[in-house]
Amino acid sequence: MSNRTPETHVIDYRAAEQLLAARDPRGAVKLLDEVIAVHPENTAARLLRARAFFAAAQLRPAELEFQLVLEREPDNAFVHFALARTFERAGRPEQARRHFRLAAALDPKPEYLQAARFDSED
Repeated sequence: MSNRTPETHVIDYRAAEQLLAARDPRGAVKLLDEVIAVHPENTAARLLRARAFFAAAQLRPAELEFQLVLEREPDNAFVHFALARTFERAGRPEQARRHFRLAAALDPKPEYLQAARFDSED
């Protein structure tokens, strides 16, 4: 184990947020891997890593990480929406629709409602 402190992990988390915002998702994943290795229970770090995987088009790792976050926060509309977008990009429309609809049911934001396409019967 490294001699890194909890403060270092907070700094790494913030740096990972900045890297993701700067369109360097792989750099963000690298920082978050270390944070999560030491703090596997850190749901915020896992959600950020899931978003970074998605941004890096690493869809399977993104899916697994979003699902892990959902196990801990099953009523998190954003995570359902993000998982749905991951399924959509992976060409899995049935699973995508299910999670888009869960997101819209949990939080009727316009973008969630539009993605859920409740008006279409297909």
